[in-house]
Amino acid sequence: MLRPVIAYHLIITAYGFWLPNDPRGSWSNFVRSWELARFGPATKVNTKHSLAQEAHSRCDRLAAKAALARPAVEFSAEQCRAIGMGFLHYTRRSGCIIHACSILPTHAHLVVPRMQYPIEQISNLLKGAASAELTHRALHPFANQPYGNGKIPTPWARHEWSCFLDCEADILRSIEYTEKNPLKENKPRQRWQCVTPIPSVTQSLEN
Repeated sequence: MLRPVIAYHLIITAYGFWLPNDPRGSWSNFVRSWELARFGPATKVNTKHSLAQEAHSRCDRLAAKAALARPAVEFSAEQCRAIGMGFLHYTRRSGCIIHACSILPTHAHLVVPRMQYPIEQISNLLKGAASAELTHRALHPFANQPYGNGKIPTPWARHEWSCFLDCEADILRSIEYTEKNPLKENKPRQRWQCVTPIPSVTQSLEN
C-alpha cells in the first residue's frame, strides 16, 4: 500500500540552467524555442531523483545554452538575498511553510510540507514572489530586456523538480541534503528567515 505524500523536496532552477532537451533528461514535453530545437527534441523523464550527475555530452549542453534567446541566469549573492526575502514575503501572506531552503546562483532547494495547493502552483508562486522582490530592489537580471508588451521575462525555468516525501525519514534526509547543498559549491551553510524548522528534525540534526 502506497503511503500518502506528506512533503516535497522542491528544486527550482534559473533560466538556462536546465534546458528542455538536456541530454540527461528534463521536465519538458517539447522544445518551445526554435533556436534550441536543432539540438534535439525534449528529453522528458518521469524519474524523481536528481539527474545532475548522469553521464552526458557537456559540449552539446553548452552549445545549446549558447543558443538561448537571453544569457543563462546566475544570481549574485545580493540577488540570492532578494530571492530569500521574496520567499519570506510569500510564506507570510500565504501560510506556506518552508522547512529547509538553500539558494544558489543557478537553482534553489526547498523542503515544503504538502498543502491544499499542488506543488506546481506553490513553485510558481514562490518564483513569482522572488521575481517581484528582484524587481522591487532593481536587481532583476532581465530588467533591461522586456518583451514587446513591456513585461519582463522570468529569470526562472518554466518547470520544477519535485521529489515526493512520504515519511519523516525522507524529510530528514531532504532537509539535511538541502542544508548541506551550498557546501558542494564551497559556500557556507545558509540561514533564511523563511524557514520554519520541524522540532523533531531540529533535534535530529543537532545530535
